[in-house]
Amino acid sequence: MSTQATPTLSLKGIGASPGVTVGNAFILDRKRVRTPKLRLAEAEVEPERQRMKLALELSDGQLAELKDQISRAEGHDHALILEAHRMMLQDPMLVDEVDRLIIEDRINAEWAVRRVARKLKHLFDNIPDEYFRERRSDVDYVADRVVRNLMGQEVDEEVEIPENAIVVAHDLSPADAAMMARSGRVGGFITDLGGQTSHTAIVARARETPAVVGAGRASEQISPGDLVALDGETGVILVNPTPEQIALFQEARRVRQESEQLALRTKDLPAVSTDEYRIRLNGNMEFPEEIPSLLSHGAEGIGLYRTEFMFLDRKTVPTEEEHYRAYKQVLESMGGRPVTIRTLDLGGDKVPGKTKHEKEPNPAMGLRAIRYCLANRELFRAQLRALLRASAHGNLRIMVPLISGVSELREARSELEACRTALSRAGVRIGNRIQVGIMVETPSAALIADRLAQEADFFSVGTNDLIQYTMAIDRQNRDVAYLYKPLHLAVLRSLQNIVGAAKAAGIPVSMCGEMAGDPLYALVLLALGFDELSMTAGQVPLVKNIVRRSSRAEAVELLNAAMELTTAEEIERHIRTEMERRFLAADP
Repeated sequence: MSTQATPTLSLKGIGASPGVTVGNAFILDRKRVRTPKLRLAEAEVEPERQRMKLALELSDGQLAELKDQISRAEGHDHALILEAHRMMLQDPMLVDEVDRLIIEDRINAEWAVRRVARKLKHLFDNIPDEYFRERRSDVDYVADRVVRNLMGQEVDEEVEIPENAIVVAHDLSPADAAMMARSGRVGGFITDLGGQTSHTAIVARARETPAVVGAGRASEQISPGDLVALDGETGVILVNPTPEQIALFQEARRVRQESEQLALRTKDLPAVSTDEYRIRLNGNMEFPEEIPSLLSHGAEGIGLYRTEFMFLDRKTVPTEEEHYRAYKQVLESMGGRPVTIRTLDLGGDKVPGKTKHEKEPNPAMGLRAIRYCLANRELFRAQLRALLRASAHGNLRIMVPLISGVSELREARSELEACRTALSRAGVRIGNRIQVGIMVETPSAALIADRLAQEADFFSVGTNDLIQYTMAIDRQNRDVAYLYKPLHLAVLRSLQNIVGAAKAAGIPVSMCGEMAGDPLYALVLLALGFDELSMTAGQVPLVKNIVRRSSRAEAVELLNAAMELTTAEEIERHIRTEMERRFLAADP
């Protein structure tokens, strides 16, 4: 029986940055400022507009200064997040709407900012893509900064963090996360909110700091100074663990560090199984600045380059020239390695300067991605022309998202060919062979993969959406998130069908969803026969190491045994037990 005075509390969140750590809790309590609500007399309207203008200028200056500090210390990647916040301060959807409320509704600026922020957050809530949906927190960060400046309150208050602190917070702004990680005194992060693509998760992974996000009410349940152990891979948090539990965590940390060091030593070797099955490991990216990190972790190419960032936080759609310059930079930086660029994967509500379509009751199933592009051909053609022009500078593959039938793929290819013909006639240099593939992320595409494989040059499986649509759940919905099961038999059979169709047609098949970078699934994907896996930089060495230490024949045997089981829980338990026995024997 334990003799400790304080009982151990076990919490569970989302493992956002791998690693095991033990430290003392440091509670960061950035309470949101209470917003005053005042009605204005007519004579007060103009001074209020000027007050708002000054608050915006002050906020912009603060963010510019923070950006410079972080750029000097961390490089450009994280600074881009703050640049996006600065652009939000100029966005007419914020600035003009606040001004209109001050003039027409005669309400004070603080109240107007909060009202507009709520409206903007609702727009983000309707974005199907999880990455961009997570950006709704940016609206809160920007609105809170402006309101604090309006009220003359202190912002960016520095905090003294003790050594090896486990920072616990309801949520963290990009500035807080980056500045604290930079201090070198943070052993780990825990936040109540957030997902795999929240700023805290991105910063923590970049700094290789263990983090658990989406941990519910952790900031209320953990007290300052509590001893906390966390596993940034499984999402397990133990508050005031027993000495035996601490010993298990520390042993797991030792084993994990040895495994990572071993993986990094072999990062430049090919991912070849012991019985000679070769898988290419590529990287997922949003910004060109991520390329050095991908290459230093052993990525062999870009498996997914999201282009949606070019459309966000601006007043007009990007020009063909802007597209071209961005793609050219990435292709040249990769020096002939394959680069897979995904065409626009947004809905019309987030494309700047375009006529908004009627509000859709379920935008995840609505007019987005290739559906939106085919409904807005000029916008699509500008991106295709830029891609074709950029193809002369590297090894380009074009990937079309959300394909649900052959007709969509044919229409997309027809547009591409029309652009190619026009550019060729104009004497523009174009790459010799550009592969055009599809993102398989709908059950319909999985079921007719044999027909699609006849007309696509490659498949890339987007597991995040494929699993959600297969299970008919929104994994952001806490009530049903437990049904998100990558090892559900229905998902495994879909993957088998997709890979089988690709192999029969002789085209390569890759995976670029989160499942690809999770070491737990590495043997499953090896067994299924994927040719390529694409993931974040830090995941590449670990997955490569697992592939290199395994035989495909053994992986197939493991998968076959797992698929004889019935429930997702039984299959996951079987896979997890086997992976831990082989690779993570000392994990807690």
